Parts: sequence; C-alpha cells; structure tokens
Amino acid sequence: MKKISILLITLSLGILSCKNDKKESNIESTTEVETTEKFVVKSEATSVKWTAYKTTEKKGVGGEFTTLNFENKSGSTPEEALNDLKFSIPISSLFTNDKTNTRDAKIKASFFGSMLNTEFIKGTIKNSNNKYVATLTMNGVTNDLPLKVTVTDERRVSLKGTMQLKDWNALGALAALNKVCYDLHKGPDGVSKTWEDVAIEVNTFLRKN
Repeated sequence: MKKISILLITLSLGILSCKNDKKESNIESTTEVETTEKFVVKSEATSVKWTAYKTTEKKGVGGEFTTLNFENKSGSTPEEALNDLKFSIPISSLFTNDKTNTRDAKIKASFFGSMLNTEFIKGTIKNSNNKYVATLTMNGVTNDLPLKVTVTDERRVSLKGTMQLKDWNALGALAALNKVCYDLHKGPDGVSKTWEDVAIEVNTFLRKN
C-alpha cells in the first residue's frame, strides 16, 4: 500500500508540474506577441497644411503640400515611431486652390525660386522628454521648428508649429514674393505687407503592424 501511495503522489506532482510549465509557456508566448506589435507612420494618410499672412490686419492665406515622403520606420510606441523620423516635401507639390490659378506659380517662382536647393524641404522629427522639434533644412539652412504634438487613442497624430522665416534666412525670398504680390497684399490702410511667420500643421495616422 505504501508503494502505491508513493507512486500516486509522484504522478500527481508530475502532472501539476506539467500544467504549471504549460501556463508559464503560454504567458511567455503572449508577452512576445505584445512586444512585437509596431506602429508605422502612413505617408498616404498624411496632410501638410500651412497658413501664411498678408496685410497689416494679418489675413491668413492657406495652402498645403500634397506630397510628404516618410522613411520606412516603426516603433513599439507612437513616440518611438515618430522619433528620428526623416521626411522630405517636394516643393512642386505646393497647392493653394487659388481660383485665378496664378498664386501657386508666384510662390514657387518668387519665394522658393529665390532660395537655394529648392527641390525639397527636408527634415527629421525628434523627441526628447516629450518635447518635439522638426529639424528642417530649407534654403541651405538647417534649424529647429518646435512642435506641439498630440496622439489620440485612434492613433491619429497632429503636429503643429510656427515657422519664423528669418531662422532659415528666407526674408529675402519673402521680400521677392511681396514684390510680385504688392497690390494683392494691401489692406484697407493701403499698406502692402507679407508676414514673416508661417503656421504649419501636419496630420497623420499610425498603422499597427
């Protein structure tokens, strides 16, 4: 009887041990699945809008770049996916929906045409302690554009900032644009003015892989 009892106890312990091993194995497997999930920025779901200003009343003139190219980058969190993300914007994709069909050509020729290396605006988004900047290269000058970034539960991302054109040595280009748009940039006071600050807003979507 003692031998039978000992045998039964040994078998019971062996079965319990196998069950525990299986549970631990399942836990480890689940953890691996969770850590391999990645967030990726979708270029095709991204919009780049800007607002420039004219007249002393600071009337907004809106436009966008219809193309934004991102590098292929992912991260285990939205913040990781956005950090060190490189991008380029073709100047040729500028669009303002101007009914006269003349504004786009003036901006490309007089503003960007007065700069250096005007095929693309290039940059990198950087995040340090939840403070974001876009390190932008335009007119042969590289400078930081501070960004306010929000990420929703639906993985929609908004990046907003205000570009000061003097930081990219672009005041000469701004003067060239104001010259060809002199009368159009006059307000009720008769003063023609084109402002140095440009509001930037980028909206995108993070895909889960």
